[in-house]
Amino acid sequence: MVVTNMRGLRDTRQIKAWLRAGESVEIRDRNEVIGRILPETKKANKKELPDFAARRRKIFGDRVLPAVDDFVEDRHRW
Repeated sequence: MVVTNMRGLRDTRQIKAWLRAGESVEIRDRNEVIGRILPETKKANKKELPDFAARRRKIFGDRVLPAVDDFVEDRHRW
């Protein structure tokens, strides 16, 4: 863990370099810890989405749904 004071926060290049290297930065004011800056952690497992196209084909088959025609019909009902 890297320790810096309030004045050291001005050197953003150095802080970004530490964070990119995976270091956490501890911020102190007169030797009192007032905060920490932690590097972003990478998300390990990304959920795989289901195959929506296959589900649609299973439900509707090869039918083409005339959605626009249905919307136009619904407009004239009011």
